[in-house]
Amino acid sequence: MATKPGVLTDWPWTPLGSFKYIVVAPWVVHSTYRFVTDDPEKRDIGYSLVFPFLLFRILHNQVWISLSRYYTSKGKRRIVDKGIDFNQVDRETNWDDQILFNGVLFYTGICLLPEAKQLPWWRTDGVLMAALLHAGPVEFLYYWLHKALHHHYLYSRYHSHHHSSIVTEPITSVIHPFAEHIAYFMLFAIPLLTTLLTKTASIASFAGYVIYIDVMNNMGHCNFELIPKRLFHLFPPLKFLCYTPSFHSLHHTQFRTNCSLFMPLYDYIYGTMDETTDTLYEKSLERGEDKVDVVHLTHLTTPESIYHLRIGLASFASYPFSYRWFMRLLWPFTSLSMIFTLFYAGLFVAERNSFKKLNLQSWMIPRYNLQYLLKWRKDAINTMIEKAILEADKKGVKVLSLGLMNQGEELNRNGEVYIYKHPDVKVRVVDGSRLAAAVVINSVSKATKNVVITGHLTKVAYTIASALCQRGVQVSTLRLDECEKLRSCVPLEYRDHLVYQTSEALSSNKVWLVGEGTTREEQEKATKGTLFIPFSQFPLKQLRKDCIYHTTPALIVPKSLANIHSCENWLPRKAMSATRVAGILHALEGWEMHECGTSLLPSDLDQVWEACLSHGFQPLLLPHH
Repeated sequence: MATKPGVLTDWPWTPLGSFKYIVVAPWVVHSTYRFVTDDPEKRDIGYSLVFPFLLFRILHNQVWISLSRYYTSKGKRRIVDKGIDFNQVDRETNWDDQILFNGVLFYTGICLLPEAKQLPWWRTDGVLMAALLHAGPVEFLYYWLHKALHHHYLYSRYHSHHHSSIVTEPITSVIHPFAEHIAYFMLFAIPLLTTLLTKTASIASFAGYVIYIDVMNNMGHCNFELIPKRLFHLFPPLKFLCYTPSFHSLHHTQFRTNCSLFMPLYDYIYGTMDETTDTLYEKSLERGEDKVDVVHLTHLTTPESIYHLRIGLASFASYPFSYRWFMRLLWPFTSLSMIFTLFYAGLFVAERNSFKKLNLQSWMIPRYNLQYLLKWRKDAINTMIEKAILEADKKGVKVLSLGLMNQGEELNRNGEVYIYKHPDVKVRVVDGSRLAAAVVINSVSKATKNVVITGHLTKVAYTIASALCQRGVQVSTLRLDECEKLRSCVPLEYRDHLVYQTSEALSSNKVWLVGEGTTREEQEKATKGTLFIPFSQFPLKQLRKDCIYHTTPALIVPKSLANIHSCENWLPRKAMSATRVAGILHALEGWEMHECGTSLLPSDLDQVWEACLSHGFQPLLLPHH
């Protein structure tokens, strides 16, 4: 929002929320009906193509978003290092409004202007005319309009909304108040209306001009340099005709320079070219990938989780993952992504962050939960994890944490197999069990006297049970075999605190510590108001509306942890899984040992918890919804 929002700041359909697309629905239905019922020789192809063209533009912008986030996460050719935050994501979530606006204007124009009907596919004179009119009047008028928008009166009421994003993403290019978009369309309509009135317009000239604007807008805000230097060597005048991402990035960091639309010519003419333009361009081109200190190795969960990646749907990824209605419409893309993961075995960087002096990255294994559960995929997945560890070691990474199902007793003995196989690796492998156990233990109120523990028992569960028994808390199990297993890890003098109880004796237990494998029947045994706290990597399915479900072991990150603008799976905003935080703590504290394997954890949970709090991480107290 601008500093002092002016008239026509909001879009007319803002009150409609997600139902805003009904604005073009009547035209979509009518154009489809006409396409089906009209004689093939009399069909108005241009009218029929408006809706598919709008969908293409949305897809085109999404491709730019994904590419930009992918390349900037690796660091190569990145222009601005500063990260973005949830505020920017929320501010830019309505990037499709301008496409909707253009759709309304295109449909209206076709209906009202006779010259806009029955356009041919191609006319060379119209294409050339549109290009010349853009290079002349449009670029010139835009330059001075842009200068005017930087005047205090207009800037505070309109253009400051766009400049709220210092670090740009492709969709930043279209984040303007409604009034600005009206002005911009009036400029871009000059070539379109002129070719219509001169009867030289074509589908190619209209579509090509809009696509050109989209490409240049997205490129100028993508935050990584992609224009090769050899183009300017082969054709030196190109520097006056085509801007670069670093050129426009300077406008967002310096505000008063590089004001041209797509052609720097007018900045050269009027003396507003930033002196550091060439230097930043060359520096960005030569920049290599980031040196990484800590890597979190994770993987996809469900087929739909592909959209929840940071490089997926930006707005969707900024909220905890949940199944949405629109995913049904995306099933062709979901199916293709699943087929792709069957053959593609390469890691990719999904996210970058920085904290204190550490550079952090999340590496993604393109495999789903289901594939981890298939025994015949075990060796292939272990090979991918092993390659990730060796790659991290080669790059000088200090710590690599194993997230989600990348650790497991049956899969790889919680990462221990890699350490035995490669004893000389310098990267420290961490499964985060110590911190996960500490988080769960500290989620249990000091006043609690009784807890129930159930589900698949992991070394985290054993550690929690032992620590709570030593605190004097009675730990109850629902299964006799679980009770016997837990007794083996509890010191002899505290074993009286570990008991097996029937469902009738559970009424006083309001805190349940649950792992994977907790059944519906077991949840039904809990009394009303029970707090379910998972000790597993995955959340418990919420079957009881009269109970409270805590999130999986996680912590709220410090404000100084940069570039947090997406949610980690089901976790709330600004929360990070205990496994991921454990890797960061390992590097910050300079701990030299590996933290993996199936053996019981050392009894220094207080040490890791105090280290966690000392670096600004805070307990996540809110229940998981």
